[in-house]
Amino acid sequence: MALIETRNLTYTYPGISKPSIEDVSIQIEKGEFVLITGPSGCGKTTLCRCFNGLVPHFYQGEIKGDITVAGINTLDHHTYELAKHVGLVFQNPENQLFALSIEKDVAFGLENVGASREAMRQKVDWALHQTGIYDIRDRSPHEISGGQQQRVAIASVLAMEPEIIVLDEPTSFLDPLSAEKIFEVIYKLNKEQGITVVLIEHRLDLTAKYTNHLIVMDQGRVCLEGDPRDILSKEETQRIGVGIPKATLLYQMLKKEGCSLGNRTPLCSEELADQILEALSR
Repeated sequence: MALIETRNLTYTYPGISKPSIEDVSIQIEKGEFVLITGPSGCGKTTLCRCFNGLVPHFYQGEIKGDITVAGINTLDHHTYELAKHVGLVFQNPENQLFALSIEKDVAFGLENVGASREAMRQKVDWALHQTGIYDIRDRSPHEISGGQQQRVAIASVLAMEPEIIVLDEPTSFLDPLSAEKIFEVIYKLNKEQGITVVLIEHRLDLTAKYTNHLIVMDQGRVCLEGDPRDILSKEETQRIGVGIPKATLLYQMLKKEGCSLGNRTPLCSEELADQILEALSR
């Protein structure tokens, strides 16, 4: 059974006539790193709000179809029940940070579920180490950089030990170098801890290399889904307005010019460089 599954999922916000997502049917397996992309307003964020019950329990509106997350029908269970399985990291980390110290922010969720002091200490320390912020745990979250703040937000979710982490453009306020470091943290959690990652992101130059399941949305519908190398090779992907990684575009141009680079579409500059070096050495 898929960890996340939707069947003909359609949702319309209150007071809006057109559905934000329409007839969405997807399956996400345990341990996958899923990237959801598409033009602005295509329904990405709304779909992810369905995964932790914010839609429909917080936003209300009209919802049709079915959705199960970790075996739970989200339409019949409230967000606090789903919080044990799904952690959500927002675009702006400041929306999630409010305590006087990083350590207290990371412990907040555990306090709310009544974790023992010993368990809380262990889980908080583990989450701080995993995200590389243990050494600054006593500092105020409002005195650190944006990249560090996003690590605190991720650690706060991680301390709850969810099966799934959903990240809604978590680096949109960061420069490319800081963003790269955040994606490396997320990828490490996926590979080493087996946490299922669902990432909403439009900067595919930075993220395509990490994903093994790409979902492209447009006008509320899923247009393309599957292996990122296959999808990013399709002309339809560019027509939708997805920002194809520069390495992938250059590979396609070189192939058209007759360069023999193999049939494996590169997702990043490192992969393309390796293919070019291999071609030159033949």
